[in-house]
Amino acid sequence: MSPLSSRTRIALATALAATLAVGPVAVSQAVAAPPAASARQETGPDAGALREALAGLPNADTTAALVRVGGKGPDWHGSAGVHDLVSGRPADPDARFRAGSVTKVFTAATVLRLAAEGKVDLNRPVRHYLPADIPASYGTVTVRQLLNHTHGIPSPDFPGTNPSEWYEHRFDVHTPRAMVASATSPAKEKERTGPGTVQHYTNIGYTIAGLLIEKVSGTSYEEAVARRVLRPLGLRDSYFPGGDPRIAGPHNHGYQVFPKPDGSTELRDVSVWGTTDGWAAGDLVSTTADLERFLKALFRGKAVRGPLLEEMFTVPDIAGATMSAGLQRFDAGGGQILWLKTGGRWGYNAVIAAPRDLSRTLVYSVNSTDAKGKGMNPTAERVLRAAFSR
Repeated sequence: MSPLSSRTRIALATALAATLAVGPVAVSQAVAAPPAASARQETGPDAGALREALAGLPNADTTAALVRVGGKGPDWHGSAGVHDLVSGRPADPDARFRAGSVTKVFTAATVLRLAAEGKVDLNRPVRHYLPADIPASYGTVTVRQLLNHTHGIPSPDFPGTNPSEWYEHRFDVHTPRAMVASATSPAKEKERTGPGTVQHYTNIGYTIAGLLIEKVSGTSYEEAVARRVLRPLGLRDSYFPGGDPRIAGPHNHGYQVFPKPDGSTELRDVSVWGTTDGWAAGDLVSTTADLERFLKALFRGKAVRGPLLEEMFTVPDIAGATMSAGLQRFDAGGGQILWLKTGGRWGYNAVIAAPRDLSRTLVYSVNSTDAKGKGMNPTAERVLRAAFSR
């Protein structure tokens, strides 16, 4: 996220110091089973660096953080910050949170499962499946292009132009078909690009993918994903909220910095906020344990089986492209390539990340005070560096 101004940081730090004590850093380190006598002990994550990454929460950028690091060698689990700014009690390490665009990985996996069932052809135009929703002018956009963000369809229009206006519309209900109609309307024609020519990350491709899932599966999007991903993998704390703007079950509160008329800022609790604008692109609620389980199962071929799994590790041959079907290729330096997906909803940032061999895995939920900012949350950045340090 973009760094907050010095004035905002000072004001927020003062408010936090005046209302609550700094939340503790709660850490548990789960040691892997002892290796066989002939095996070499793998080096686990740097526990000290991870503890340091979470130190000092809550602060101006982050009110809570939940982290799980695994792979070869001992695992590391940690939490820091507070459950909420009113009580100041420690953050719940097992809490649910909004996973944001990590939802796209679940949607992509479900489409690929349907392809394995013979119900979807990735090379076929989307309009073949959704003729009433996709205009003829987008008739050459393929299913694969939806998943790897090369479809060229513009984003739909939503009311509001800034966080304060979006806050006023936080309970608006958006239907998938209305969003697709807005995105493909003649008024958006000037924003479109030719399919397969440019990779441009947006939600609309995955909104259409959600409709595709419903059409070919004969069930709701939510049931299709639950049937093919959530239930088979035992992801019992993950669910799709639909029109309910609340997070069901235990969760740490999310906060967002908002400007005030006098030029100062204030924190608002944004835990209750509708997610129908995200739907199949970003409305999943989950836990770090569930996302870690999903990440490992996905990379091991248990969520998407056979050759179709390669779609999730294949970036299109387009200049500047980094996104595959659901994931993103990230060069961490030193020859280390990570495959990851980030997610951001108001008050919440999330990530799943690992190299292809799962030698190190990272899942976090960071309650960012500017979760929709342009840059990376400082706490999240420290955690990412600590988790994959060598």
